[in-house]
Amino acid sequence: MSRNEKDPNCKEVVSSGCKIEDHLNKWCQSKDSVLSLLAADPNLTPADAWQKLFHHKSLERAIEDHHHRNTTTSPTTDEELEQAHSCGKWGPKNPSDLFLRLYHDALCTLNDDPGRGMVSPCLMGSSGTAPLTIISVLPDIVRHMSNLIVRAEKEVFLATNFWQNSVASRYITNAIRELSRRAEARGTRIVMKIIYDRGNPRQVFDPHYIVSESEYVGGAVSLPPARDIPGVDLQVMNYHQPILGTFHAKFMMVDRRIGIIQSNNIQDNDNLEMMVQVEGPIVHSLYEMAMISWHKKLDPPLPSFQSPATNSETPSSLNESHADIFSAAGSIKGHSAIIDPAKMPPRDPYGAKASSINDGIINGVDENGSSEPLNVSSRDNTWLEHTADDPHYDKDIADEVFRVQAAVSAKPEETAMQAVTRHLNHTNSAGCSGDAPDCNQPDEMTPYIPHPAHEPFPIALVNRAPYGRPNNKSIMTPQNAAWLSALRNAKRNVFIQTPTLNAEPLIPAIVQACERGVDVYCYVCLGYNDAGEMLPMQGGHNDKIAHKLYSLLTPAGKQHLRWHWYVAKDQIRPIPAEKKKRSCHIKLMIVDESVGIVGNGNQDTQSWFHSQEVNLMLDSPQICRAWIDALRRNQNTGIYGAVGEDGIWRDEQGNGVEGATGIDAGRFSWFNGFVGAIKRLQGTGGF
Repeated sequence: MSRNEKDPNCKEVVSSGCKIEDHLNKWCQSKDSVLSLLAADPNLTPADAWQKLFHHKSLERAIEDHHHRNTTTSPTTDEELEQAHSCGKWGPKNPSDLFLRLYHDALCTLNDDPGRGMVSPCLMGSSGTAPLTIISVLPDIVRHMSNLIVRAEKEVFLATNFWQNSVASRYITNAIRELSRRAEARGTRIVMKIIYDRGNPRQVFDPHYIVSESEYVGGAVSLPPARDIPGVDLQVMNYHQPILGTFHAKFMMVDRRIGIIQSNNIQDNDNLEMMVQVEGPIVHSLYEMAMISWHKKLDPPLPSFQSPATNSETPSSLNESHADIFSAAGSIKGHSAIIDPAKMPPRDPYGAKASSINDGIINGVDENGSSEPLNVSSRDNTWLEHTADDPHYDKDIADEVFRVQAAVSAKPEETAMQAVTRHLNHTNSAGCSGDAPDCNQPDEMTPYIPHPAHEPFPIALVNRAPYGRPNNKSIMTPQNAAWLSALRNAKRNVFIQTPTLNAEPLIPAIVQACERGVDVYCYVCLGYNDAGEMLPMQGGHNDKIAHKLYSLLTPAGKQHLRWHWYVAKDQIRPIPAEKKKRSCHIKLMIVDESVGIVGNGNQDTQSWFHSQEVNLMLDSPQICRAWIDALRRNQNTGIYGAVGEDGIWRDEQGNGVEGATGIDAGRFSWFNGFVGAIKRLQGTGGF
């Protein structure tokens, strides 16, 4: 169906009511960007380059002026979609109408100030490939980060919200030392930049301050000193926009060829996390966002200023070794879970109905009650686990996939679910017992989800700039507009997974979507950062919001809200995050099973109104289907996490979750909020 033909069965879709103004359209068509100016004049700082490009009102003034603008919605016209299409460089595939509607609304937020998007408008809409997704505990993500670091040939740019000396950080520091050794052996030097947000009084006067070696080698951070890494030029920045403008971004780029965006910080925790690797032109956009975030002159400069990721000679991870990961059935060779979307059996996407019943086997037990063990590849015995104490670096994604899948597979005298518990029990979560039954073979946990070779597809950056003022006026950002547009324009379902959900604009948007018949699935972590969310103007804790949403809905609308508390793969009930045993920190939205928004932003007040966030919006039903199925396999939220129509979870005996805060946090919840705020500053609260 062409864009001009109307589908009589489709619900009317709407935009934010804003238009792409002429000057914004010119910015989108321009060939000039921060990166092009930096390449032409290495003496410029990224901040200087931005000022040369965009002469506009300040971010603060634009926010104040825009806060009370009429936000009524109206149907999006075909002309507006065509204009949005012309404002991106989409590669070989045309964006879907749904993607363009979201992109149009996100782009419109830049009319007053392009700085809200943290990237030049001409680079906001792009394309790329996604060779790998990780949905697992934090060690599996820093394992991959460490492998990317040691394979770097020119440069590494690593950004995280909070860096803490930990087992997680040792994966990275070990890799930096190994990278230095390899660079010396080649006779080269690597440039590495690290940016994080560790609260420091200096940020009142210098939000982007360069950290001295004496500070970053100290016990709190424990990065290697220059004498230990002679092959690496390391520069470290500590960035925070006072008072509330947290640098919440978490991403890494290697050689301006590979970009990853993830949910995790560099610190030990019990979270399930998510990471996506992208390649191709979208890395060019991420690279500029990194330069704008750095703000100051890079000393030494990054070697890849002159070699963008669009270079046709840039190698791709989607090579022959990558293709060799997959069996003829679409699984990882030697294993059972189908990870190739083209070969997955049809099923409901979310909730309890998505759990499979195959050949009379339910949760690994057949009709006669006998258990069927998972296949374990004979080659699994040859893959030693890559740990912070015993590193085993791999040459490519394929070897990483086989190594990690071997680690999560059952060993002799071990059931499949015992292997999962062993894998989830690391650092902070050690000693937690699993009580879930063994799963069916095709439902085995797959921490690394490689994606079969595919053409580049449309990808957009939907970010938000940091905003430090202690008010909730900074709503007009690409990130927020994309999320709200998704809920307005979805026709079938919206899936949200987030540690916290309480942003004021989000609540009515969810209610309106449910009332018009769209299924909204909210997978949320019970008790995550409850104390911090109880502060004034923070929106409230998760239990309170779940109950509030159901209370706002009509009986018909309630049938379309599917709120679930996160349940780990080896559990049959939610565990409050305060226990630090099984929590979830994924930040993801999937719209109509075809457009995904993934990255750093939580669905809470801090991420909506204050923090710098970086998110990718992908237009790929194939990638979204792979994510949906991996989320089904790698957690038990859909099976065991559903709440009742009062927003309260109960087991079969009618008992609630022991240790949960509950709907009413009590008279002194404000005091708990201040305690939570202190924990955040100390790095022990939720981010």
